[in-house]
Amino acid sequence: MQSMVTSAVLSAGIVFAAFSIASAAEPVERSGDTYHVAVCPRLVPDSVARCMAHIVTDSAGRPIVQKAGARTTPRGYGPADLTSAYNITTQGSSSTIMAIVDGYGYPNAESDLAVYRAQYGLPPCTSANGCFAKYNERGQKKDYPAYNANWATETALDLDMASAMCPNCRIILVEARTGYIKRLAAAEDTAAALGAHVISNSYRNPQKNGQPYEADYDHPGVAITAATGDGGYETAFPASSPNVIAVGGTHLVRSNTARGWTETVWAGTGSGCARFDAKPVWQTDSGCKMRMTADVAAIADPATGVAVYGPAGGGSGWIVLGGTSVATPVIGGVFANNGGSVNAASTLYANPGALYDVTSGSNGPCPGVPAYYCNAEVGYDGPTGLGTPNGITAF
Repeated sequence: MQSMVTSAVLSAGIVFAAFSIASAAEPVERSGDTYHVAVCPRLVPDSVARCMAHIVTDSAGRPIVQKAGARTTPRGYGPADLTSAYNITTQGSSSTIMAIVDGYGYPNAESDLAVYRAQYGLPPCTSANGCFAKYNERGQKKDYPAYNANWATETALDLDMASAMCPNCRIILVEARTGYIKRLAAAEDTAAALGAHVISNSYRNPQKNGQPYEADYDHPGVAITAATGDGGYETAFPASSPNVIAVGGTHLVRSNTARGWTETVWAGTGSGCARFDAKPVWQTDSGCKMRMTADVAAIADPATGVAVYGPAGGGSGWIVLGGTSVATPVIGGVFANNGGSVNAASTLYANPGALYDVTSGSNGPCPGVPAYYCNAEVGYDGPTGLGTPNGITAF
């Protein structure tokens, strides 16, 4: 997988693109042989949330873009890989609504999503057939926010992963006016009011700034997933809220095991003991007296990233993305396969044996705290929570 992504010998249609988003100025990071940069800038005011997507690049930080075409075979994992890795044999129902909440506008959301779904033989999901709908922060199908390439890339990832994991589910996209946590929280309430059974949130904000918005992420009867982040041992909002399912990240590769896949901790995934949120009754780890993250995990390492069709090089193209922004809608899609859950996170803790336990890897160091805060262990640990999906039983 790694050599496929970063090989210097590229097939026709692959270009190294100057990406027209702020990630072009972000530091180039490396995971194994794979280079990547954060899609959304890290240095933002505390009142602004940051998306968690990472795009695979060359060593100079130029995103690798593959233009669509009749002979295109996208790099990165596709839906069949993900459903195989997580033993998902169902495809969801049109009676289930999965909402994606992101900042800013994405005019090509529906058309780019159509390319992704057609590439992989997924059923069409359009506004015309009632499968897809886009709303602004106030729940209107008009007056959409201004375009922002950073967040549009994040949104493309979220829509594609929702499609991969629950192809028969209805999808609604709620676009917050900006990336301010206040605006995203308002969009969260809108998504719930529109009837979403699952809401996916692939962004983070400092814990202390998220506290005024706890109630906006408290919607009984809705499974709300939130990314734990990409900064290693740290906690952030809304993942720190006991009202959501905190989603960590893994490195996922094929193997000769009975499962056919092996997972370890992605070094960038967030985890930790919250400062402001009380420990929910269903969470029983003894080393943290407050809310502990994560609850569950899925693929996130850009070195084992996923194929996405979205904004690239001034147009649209195939790119490879990672980050807990991948894991969050993947987990949301698994919940959607089961129709959502009244007590989503507590349901996971009631069925730990129905998950794949991740027992190796670290996102540390985390000196002065229990080892499980940042190291994978048998059973519960911070980076991957209770583990990764093994079918939909635990969801």
